Amino acid sequence: MQADANIPPLKNSPQAGAGPPRFPEHEVPAIGARAASASPPLLPGKPTRKFLVGQREIAILLSVCLGLFLADALMSLLDDSLILFFSIHLLTAMRGTVAFLALLMTIVVYCLMGFTPMIPKRLFLPVTLFNPATVLAGIPFLIYFYSRFPQFQWLISLCQVVLGLSILYWVQGGFRFRWPLVPQGRLPLRHFSWRNLAVFLFTNVFLLLPAVIACLLLFAALAVNHFSDGFLALRSTGFVVQVRKYVRSDGKMIQLCPMSHIGEPDFYRKLSESFPTNSIILMEGVTDNRNLLTNKISYELTATSLGLSEQKKEFQPARGELVRADVDIEQFSASTIDLLNLAMLFHTKGAKPEEVLKMIQYSPPPHFEERLVDDLLRKRNRRLLEELHARLSQSEIFIIPWGVAHMPEIAEEIQKSGFRLSETQEYMAIRFRSGGKRGKSAGQ
Repeated sequence: MQADANIPPLKNSPQAGAGPPRFPEHEVPAIGARAASASPPLLPGKPTRKFLVGQREIAILLSVCLGLFLADALMSLLDDSLILFFSIHLLTAMRGTVAFLALLMTIVVYCLMGFTPMIPKRLFLPVTLFNPATVLAGIPFLIYFYSRFPQFQWLISLCQVVLGLSILYWVQGGFRFRWPLVPQGRLPLRHFSWRNLAVFLFTNVFLLLPAVIACLLLFAALAVNHFSDGFLALRSTGFVVQVRKYVRSDGKMIQLCPMSHIGEPDFYRKLSESFPTNSIILMEGVTDNRNLLTNKISYELTATSLGLSEQKKEFQPARGELVRADVDIEQFSASTIDLLNLAMLFHTKGAKPEEVLKMIQYSPPPHFEERLVDDLLRKRNRRLLEELHARLSQSEIFIIPWGVAHMPEIAEEIQKSGFRLSETQEYMAIRFRSGGKRGKSAGQ
């Protein structure tokens, strides 16, 4: 083998036997040069390989989250468009499946924000909080503008599409659909931080959660007052009903008493004691002469679990003439009877898994809501008003102790007959309890 011409021979060399040959400074090889040529050296602060793997996994997770969010947005917009403009519910089932998967993924990403600052909050907080925020915003719309709710849903779906595409445009640097949707380089290189976790927990426990609870309580109070036309009110102490007396120029008086299937024993007792002895009491109560209900209507289990009493056991007026003024179950549609049989399973057997499964699997027929409202409210109200007008000549005082939901229409109809509001009185129907102890009931 020939010697390299650049290396001087050791023979006759003044450095022979004096150790390894010396090289000029610019030719001195660096220690570990072979390792450096194989892989670039790590820069100060650059993440280790283990951290890079975590970053790549987070990028994939965020990409799935953003992809499902966009799929849900596009599916919702298309479905809402078909419903709004053509009354076609073709994609509703598929939309529900996609929305459920998107919701699960947003929950996972939102929880991970507390453990890793690697997730860019300015991008994924809007994604994870979009659906909860729109649900809260939609509650007042449902209360006051129910007939326009399809338009509201379509607008929300459009906003979701715009938000999803905007985030995709930013992370991709344009409308490029490359996988992963969230490039790894867009994520900040940050390790776990106790400070980040503490701020996340504090914000959720002491700010967001109380704000959501306050909003729900406010919306619940607004809904109760709006849909009952003020006959029922939600207070900090419980549910309060407003008994109203209406009089006519000929001296006739009608007293509307909003009732609850379950309530305080004191409420039923004091209310029945207020009825005059010369009054006619038009009683509520659907009969079942043909035994069409396989599960009898009973609220005993619910009342007992809440420490309350059932109306049909506690409300027994001893004054006045009792007259049944309700319909028989055979006057209901078949779909309403089926739903009543199904709903009563919860009140008689409790929320067992098999009963919950039956409710989930129940598929209502077309125009089910209209038939249900007509059966449970309007049809029964018409029967009551017929009985009232037929007996107006028999007494000066009429008591109508019916459910709260019936009161707005009944009040409207009797006012058309010349009756005007003359007096109101409040009763505590259901009192909120603390510490699982029964509180002392107040009659008014």
